[in-house]
Order: sequence, then C-alpha cells, then structure tokens
Amino acid sequence: MKFETDYASLCRDLASLTENVPYLIANLANTSALIWERMEGLNWAGFYILTDGALVLGPFQGKTACIRIPLGRGVCGTAAEQGRTQLVENVHNFPGHIACDCASNSEVVVPLYKNGNLWGVLDLDSPYVGRFTENDRQELENLTKIIEAFL
Repeated sequence: MKFETDYASLCRDLASLTENVPYLIANLANTSALIWERMEGLNWAGFYILTDGALVLGPFQGKTACIRIPLGRGVCGTAAEQGRTQLVENVHNFPGHIACDCASNSEVVVPLYKNGNLWGVLDLDSPYVGRFTENDRQELENLTKIIEAFL
C-alpha cells in the first residue's frame, strides 16, 4: 500500500497553527492532531519528552501508550540515544522493540532538539509494514524544524 502526504501543506499549516502561540502543551497536542488528520495509515502520532534521563509520554493521538521509555531502548529510546531518525520497516525485526500497541508494524521516530540539546522525539506508528519511506523521513525531519521553533 502506498500513502501520499502533502508535506508542503502540512508544514505550512503547522507553522500557521503554532505561530505566536506561547503554550507548549497546546502546540504539541495540535501538532499530533494535525499529523493524525493529514497522514494516512497511522495508528499513533505523538511525542515523548526527555524527563529525568528517560523519555516520558507527551501529547499524542491514538491508543494508550507506554509512559516511560529508557534511553537506548526500543525505537524511541534508540533515536534519542543516537540522535538520529529511526525508520523501521518492520518493528518486529527491531532489536529491543517495545510493543506499546501490538497492532503497530512500522515506525518512524525523529529526535527533537532545543538549544542544541535533546528535548524528546516525534514518534509515528503504523499498522502497515513498510508504511514509512525515505521521503517520509526527510519530510518529517523538515517538519521537526517547525516543532523545534516553539519548544
């Protein structure tokens, strides 16, 4: 199955939605909702925030999720520890994968930075194996520049 996302529109609308809004949680919540609305084939879209040396659940769309993820553990923890996007075609083949939702089959996680320091991650899950492409990775990394502007 092939999914198309209009990333130019998504970035433009996210920038407009969060511009001059001084409320972090509101911006994160609206960001996860906008991604959820605009990207097909997702079963989870949201944030984990670096807190006391671990990733802690932030605003999201989807089923209930793991609350705390150690750095270096699972796809999110690996992205945070390595400081680079993780694009996983099949999470069941990822060493140490944490199954918050057994329906998830693929995942992309992009680290977020504030003032040059790791702040957290943007995490997207899909029930479809191979849902995320290299283009998705590149476009989501561009999208995170808008997110990092309001952190």
